[in-house]
Parts: sequence; structure tokens; C-alpha cells
Amino acid sequence: MKKIILTVLGAISIACSVAAVGTSEPSSLDPPTSTKQTAVFAGGCFWGVEAVFEHVKGVIDVKSGYAGGAREKADYETVSTGTTGNAESVMVTFDPTKVTYTQLLSVFFGVAHDPTQLNMQGPDHGTQYRSAIFYTDSGQKAQAMAFIDAINQSKALPKPIVTEVSAFKGFQEAEAYHQNYLARNPNDPYIVVNDLPKLEDLKVKFPDLYVDR
Repeated sequence: MKKIILTVLGAISIACSVAAVGTSEPSSLDPPTSTKQTAVFAGGCFWGVEAVFEHVKGVIDVKSGYAGGAREKADYETVSTGTTGNAESVMVTFDPTKVTYTQLLSVFFGVAHDPTQLNMQGPDHGTQYRSAIFYTDSGQKAQAMAFIDAINQSKALPKPIVTEVSAFKGFQEAEAYHQNYLARNPNDPYIVVNDLPKLEDLKVKFPDLYVDR
């Protein structure tokens, strides 16, 4: 297991180098001179993904919500039916002078979820739990594709990455009780089994990016 982790981290390091070339344009959601940019990821239940990014240096805010499908039906009960096309997602607002988009990708692929699981994540099944990146400009798209190609080429994982890479079309915040769920419910059995280990992985794999909050 340790060898696999090191190989994956090595592939991510290569992907960072590849993705960083010629992809410095800012997010189209923000003014060109903004010190805030936005990234949108889906990787299973948003509770754990949100919690991981909340502990990343340079991240200003993380919201749980819905992206990738019908905007008029984006509420938890409806999205949970798997019929809206939406995925449980997180919108990450970050300061690009402190953390880069490629570093966020490294956390997404290396800690936040398993990118080889198709339309599921751990105990959760359905397209609403799919792995996805919703890019906001051509730079983010290029970096995401470079990451996937580099990790697949390295054969560090037992199966190919299945992460969807799609253009960002909108995001709706989830209900208030989903926001900061791990921080407010650290003893929830689901959190203990599925999500607290992700924070420990973040500390071990990316100590320079980890911050306590």
C-alpha cells in the first residue's frame, strides 16, 4: 500500500509539472486581477470533499452544493434520486498566490476521493456521486486533462481514472445542514469511517498544504 501511495504521489508530481505549462489564465468566474479564483469538484458525498479542501492552505471558502445537471431541481432529495444529472459537488474559492489550481488537483486526485470508481464513491452509489471536474476556463480544462493523462500513463492506480471533465454551467448551494458537516458532526459514524481518514491522509501526503482550522 505504501508503495502504491508513493507511486501515485510521484505521478501527481509529474502531472503538476505538465499541467502548469502555459495554463496561467485566471478563472472566467473572476476578474483577471482578482486574488480569488474558483474551482468546482465532485467526488462522492460532499461532506468529506468539503472538509478536505477546508484544510488546504490558501483556500478561502468551500461550499457544498450541486453542479452538472438541471439547475431548477437542485435540492438534496431530488438530486439523490439520480435523475437530475447533478452531482454532489464543492465550490472552492482560493487565493492563487497561496495555492495553485494544480495543487488543488493534486489534493482532489490524491486525497479527496477515489477517481477510479465509476458513478459511486465508497458506500454511495449513483451518478450523483460521480467523480467530476467542472472547469471554468480552458486553463483549468488543460490542467485537469494533463493530470488524468499523467496518472493513467504511470499506471499507478489499478484501474483507469473515470473522472468526468466538463464545462462549468452553474452551481447551487446545498441546504444549510450540509455545510461544514464534518466540523459540526465529527462523531457521525459515516464521517468517522469515510471522511476523517481523508484528513489524516492530507496531513501525511501533503503536509505543506495542510492547515488546521
